Amino acid sequence: GGSSGIGAATALELARCGARVILATRSARRGEAAASRIRRETGNNEVLFMHLDLASLRSVRAFASTFLRQEPQLHLLINNAGVSAGGTTEDGFSLPFQVNHLGHFLLTQLLLERLRSCAPSRVVIVASSAHCAGRLRPEHLGRPPSGLFSTFQDYCDSKLANVLHARELATREQGTQVTCYAVHPG
Repeated sequence: GGSSGIGAATALELARCGARVILATRSARRGEAAASRIRRETGNNEVLFMHLDLASLRSVRAFASTFLRQEPQLHLLINNAGVSAGGTTEDGFSLPFQVNHLGHFLLTQLLLERLRSCAPSRVVIVASSAHCAGRLRPEHLGRPPSGLFSTFQDYCDSKLANVLHARELATREQGTQVTCYAVHPG
């Protein structure tokens, strides 16, 4: 999610520092516009748009494949996109759980070898303090919880999964010079 909000602000600052930035967004129109605006504001022509729809695991795999073919370096992966609306994805998962967690998890796994080969590198997962209200039920993982406030609970569950992913990835990558962080943007 680099076309607006925290993602766009992060991309802008990285571009100001001279980084090559790939804006991964689901909307080509918004992604191209954001990349163009950032190039104009920073004078950094190394800001590019690539299509990525985290609500589609097929799209995540296509993005990773294209990225790995076109980009020899990866030093920083920021998993920022998120939604709080309800719904179900084409893959059969709840929309918030897939966009906020599963899509990022798969993307990180598909790009992990590149991160290792370019180390030192890092993964930043934008979570939320809402993770404190999360509860993961393995038998219902990826399906929306029932009841009043189920959409909010689904969001909280996805953010708890973010934090747990970051902790486990940090543990597994110890000694590889790939570091992993979960952050609350507030």
